[in-house]
Amino acid sequence: MPVLPIARMGNPVLRKIAEPIADPTDPAVARLAADMIATMLDAPGVGLAAPQISEPRRIIVFRVPADRGEGEEVANTVLVNPVIEPLTDEKVLGWEGCLSIPGLRGLVPRYKRIRYRGYGLDGARIEREASGFHARVVQHEVDHLDGVLYLDRMENLQLLVCTEEMHHLNAALVAATLDTDAPSRT
Repeated sequence: MPVLPIARMGNPVLRKIAEPIADPTDPAVARLAADMIATMLDAPGVGLAAPQISEPRRIIVFRVPADRGEGEEVANTVLVNPVIEPLTDEKVLGWEGCLSIPGLRGLVPRYKRIRYRGYGLDGARIEREASGFHARVVQHEVDHLDGVLYLDRMENLQLLVCTEEMHHLNAALVAATLDTDAPSRT
């Protein structure tokens, strides 16, 4: 399970729509998923989409640590050909970062509750509902499969900051605009 280089913003692979995977049970897909998990954990991050390692295929990996998932912990998860369905029109703002855009964080609106579906490496259908940080991570990673970066979703680029300068943010601004999601790095 090698740790693979992560494509950075500006690499054209990050702006392409990824191709569906015909057979989630193909051993090559399992190897790709294992390499993606190793790369995500080494970064360290909480999610990774195949285009981020220059593989334009519809597969994501993610995890939700207990301390960031409002008490909900999700172990390393592989989702092939994922689809997202918002369960509400309500969106919440939360800080996001990205392994493909190192050193920056931004306030990004995301659906508060979603249902996602896809397939596991065994070919079994996966369908779950998610909210909070869990929903944010899945939405962020699926965006990568469609050539979308979190910067494209931001409504106010004044809320894009260098990670090491976040301590300068006005507490009142953050309190007025931020939901309870912790900063993410996917």
